[in-house]
Formats: sequence, structure tokens, C-alpha cells
Amino acid sequence: MPVRAGTSVTGRTKRENEKVAAPKKGRQGTQGRPGRTLALILIAIVALTGGMFASGHTTPRLGIDLAGGTSITLQAKNEPGQKNAINPTNMNTAVDIMNRRVNGLGVTEAEVQTQGESNIIVNIPKGTNSEQAREQVGTTAKLYFRPVLTTEVSGGDPAASPSPSASSSASTGSDKDSDKDKATDKATSSTTPSATSSTQGRAVTDALKADPTPSGSGSPSSSPSASPSASTDPATAKLQAQYTALDCSKKTVRAKAGDGVKASDPTVACGQNSQGQWQKYILGPAEVEGTDVDKASALFDTQGAAGWKVTMDFTSKGAKKFASITGKLAQNQSPQNQFAIVLDGEVVSDPFVSQALTGGSAEISGSFKQQEAEDLANMLSYGALPLTFTEASVTTVTAALGGEQLEAGLIAGAIGLALVIIYLVAYYRGLSLIAIASLLVSAVMTYVIMSLLGPAIGFALNLPAVCGAIVAIGITADSFIVFFERIRDEIREGRTLRPAVERGWPRARRTILVSDFVSFLAAAVLFVVTVGKVQGFAFTLGLTTLLDVVVVFFFTKPLMTILARKKFFAEGHSWSGLDPKRLGVQPPLRRTRRVSAPVDTKEA
Repeated sequence: MPVRAGTSVTGRTKRENEKVAAPKKGRQGTQGRPGRTLALILIAIVALTGGMFASGHTTPRLGIDLAGGTSITLQAKNEPGQKNAINPTNMNTAVDIMNRRVNGLGVTEAEVQTQGESNIIVNIPKGTNSEQAREQVGTTAKLYFRPVLTTEVSGGDPAASPSPSASSSASTGSDKDSDKDKATDKATSSTTPSATSSTQGRAVTDALKADPTPSGSGSPSSSPSASPSASTDPATAKLQAQYTALDCSKKTVRAKAGDGVKASDPTVACGQNSQGQWQKYILGPAEVEGTDVDKASALFDTQGAAGWKVTMDFTSKGAKKFASITGKLAQNQSPQNQFAIVLDGEVVSDPFVSQALTGGSAEISGSFKQQEAEDLANMLSYGALPLTFTEASVTTVTAALGGEQLEAGLIAGAIGLALVIIYLVAYYRGLSLIAIASLLVSAVMTYVIMSLLGPAIGFALNLPAVCGAIVAIGITADSFIVFFERIRDEIREGRTLRPAVERGWPRARRTILVSDFVSFLAAAVLFVVTVGKVQGFAFTLGLTTLLDVVVVFFFTKPLMTILARKKFFAEGHSWSGLDPKRLGVQPPLRRTRRVSAPVDTKEA
């Protein structure tokens, strides 16, 4: 058969070869408009960078191992006589309490998390008194039920109330008096309480009786006893002075309120009401301890209109104490018919009572949301939590040491990046410009996103996370290599650059996606099954793997498509990295036709 002039080795002309190699127009999608795709990713980078500067967080938040701080490892142990107390529920409750304590110190960016089944890790950044932090998180939580003597919104007008000494004496008594109060209260009805603005409108009732309905009267009534200002008791005068000076709107003041006060003494405290306002209180001596609560739980009342409520069951000893104090409180008017549930010196709830609760169990109800009910139940349960914590280890990292570690990590990353660039330039020449530009785009996006994730989700860049970013350099460079090698393979088969790019991309794309999926899956599994600093490595590896897909699809491929139209790359310049001679093939024919000798068909 005669061979037509101007044909290539495959028997097709150059134009026919490009037509066959090029994908159908309807399947090009965004690849048919590479300029738009590049503009899209550049707009996204500008928007993220603008958001970073607008937020004021222009650098990634550093972890303790880089910025300095204290890391405390606490090991949980069962109380004597308690078994199987180390469980996820109790551990998570302990984490919540420790978070409250650390926040009470005014610490920001602290981390409290479980590690394994019986350990809790508390990471506190620099600038915090480490000794004070260790005392706060390492001790068992103190939960008390204290009678409310007086209360007001912090900064408002004080509510009229009796003196602390007079009220506290009325709320204490011998066991004999307590039994008398219970017997009397069963035979007589109690006064209907009136709720002040300080209460959260929540009532405490016996779990076997109907909820009382508070009246709508407004102001509390004064007791006939002497006012605090008229008291000559030095302790009472000191307490009143503390109460007057107490400003619960300040975190540091709230954290120190009631410090060093014994359970048997009256105290001042702070708490937040349902309107989000801070209340300040004078509280009487503790009548019931947290260990007197057997269990507490949050339930939804499906039969009545109470909604979410918190139920409490007391120990036999605690039931007697609770019956005694509620019997005394029920005889008073608001706010002295309230008792405060105090956890670590902070009032978490201040419900009122209207009768003695003698059934050994009680309910707290009134406009609870589900989360509020569950949080209160957890706090009440923690008062009886059969766990203690001991310090397994305390590690202090200075800012200087952290700076040295960060500098070493950055140097290692710079060396790794330099070696990758040297290899790309030496082997791929002109194509290395595309790879370097893609690496720069990936680095910018990684930096900006890490800076934004610090205030958004509390992400902290620790040393393992830096290692994850260094490993990601190799993963990103590998994607470029796969794409470039597919293009070079197509050129070896006799195609010109533009069809080689379009034919090589689908095959390279599958390989890149499979490779990145394996890396992301490994990072996800590592993040789930590990705790602590190793999670930083897994998170960074997963994040950079996702960014690798974004950069390759929305930057590297469109840029390669545009540069394939340029003479330097299209004609296979010796420094382009696509020189046909270096690839072992002859250059394709351009603008010339080869004249072949006629072939005698008869002889053929």
C-alpha cells in the first residue's frame, strides 16, 4: 500500500495526530479554560490572606513544645471500695471540671484532654503560674450545698438580707433539731416562696411530690435579725466588706472569691444567672457535701410540662442532711429559701425550696435546656465521683528551648525543600519552574490556613506538626513528578506537547488521587487512634495532603496547559525539560512535508 507524503511513523499527519489525542470538547470542563481556573485559586488565596490579616492572627499558634509552658499528666485512681470507676463518663466529667479550673486562672489556649483510659493531659502555655495550675488541676473537686444569705447582680443594689452570722446560726443545729424540723414540716405547709431577679426560676422538690409554683412577687423580705452593717462581729464585718468589694464581672476576681475558706465557714461566691449576668453571693456554711450525692442525671419530663430536669439521689447520710437544710430554708423568704450548689467556689445553680425534702431524692426543674441539665447533672455527679488523680509527670518547656526546637524544625524543612528544588531543577529543568511555583502556592495556603485554624478550632503547631509539614513536601513533589512523567511518556510515543498534556493528565490524575487518598487515610487513622502531640503530626499531614490535591488540580494543571502553548516548551527547547532528543525520540515534523519515492503497487 502506498505511503502518503507528510505522514508520521504512526501513519497519521501531525494535525490528525493532535485531533485524535485531544479529548472531546464536551469533556474538557474547567481544563478548557485554564485561565479561569488559575484566577479562581488566586482569588481564594487572596481572600484567605485577607481574612488572616482581618482576624489579627497573622502567625500560627504554637504549641507548648515550641512556645514554652507546662504539661501535666494526671493518672486516675479508684477510691477505696470503688471498682470500675475509671470509665469514659467519669473521665470526661473530670476533664470538664479541670477545664473550668484552668479557665478560672485566666489561662488562654490551654488544653485538657484524656490520654488512654486513665490519664488526663493538661497543657498550659507560658505566662501562667505553673505551681498554682498544678494545685488547681491536681486536687479533687469540692462540691457543696450552701444556704444563700444574700445575693445581687454584680454591680447592682444589694438585696436586703440578715447578717451572715445570724443566718448561719439559723441554718445549723443538732441532729435532734433536724429531726424536729422534719416532723413539724410534714404536718404544716410551708410559706410560698417569692423569686428574686437573682434566681433562675428553678424549684427543688421531692422526687415523689408535685413541683411547687413560685409566686410572682418581686423583692425579698428582710429577716428580723440585725443587718450586716449593724453587726459588731469582726468576722461578719470582714465578710460584708468582701461582698461589697466583690466584682464578679472580672475573671481574676471570680477565681479568687472564697479562696481558703473552710466548708464550715460562711463565704462569698460568684455565679451566672439565666440572663447571662454575674451574681455575687454571701453563702452560709456548707450543709451538704458533694460526696453525699449518690447519683444525678438529666431527664426529660414526658408526662408534665417541666421539660428537662435534674434528679438527685442522696446517700442515707446525705438524705438526712438535705432534709434538715431544706426544712429550714422552706421557712424563709427569698433569697433565703435558696441553696447554692457550689463547685470549686463558683455557684453553678441556686434553686429555691418550699418544703422539707425528706424522700432521699430530689428534682431541680424550671426552664432547663438539655445541655444545661446535662452539665448540672455532670457537676453534681462529680461531687461523688469515686476518682482521685495523682501527678504521673510534669514537664516544663522554656520559651528558649521551644524556640530552639522551632528553629531546628524550620532548618530541617528548609534543607528538605532545597534538596527537592535542586533535584527538580537538575532533572526537569524548565518544568521545575512549574513545580516550584506550585510548592510556593501550597506553602502559602498551608501557612494561612494554619494561622486561621488557631483561633477557629484551637489548632496549635507543635514539633510533630512541623514534621508533618516537612513530610508533606515530598508528597506534594511526588504529585508533580507523576504528572511530568506522564507528559514525557506521551512525547516519547510521538505526540506534541499540547496533546501530550491532555492525554497524560487523566492517567496522572488517577495515580495522584490514589496516592493522596492512601496518605490521607493513614493520617486520619493516626489522628483517631492516637492522642496528644502525635495528633498534630496526623492533622498537618492530612491537611497538606488535601491541599496537594487542590494545588495540583487548580494550579499545576492549568499552568501547565498555558505554558504548553509557549514556544519554549512546545518546541522542546533543550532547557525546557521536554527536549525530544533527551527523551530518546525524534522531534515531530513542523510545517514541512516529507516527499517519499513512489511505490510500485504491482510489485507490492
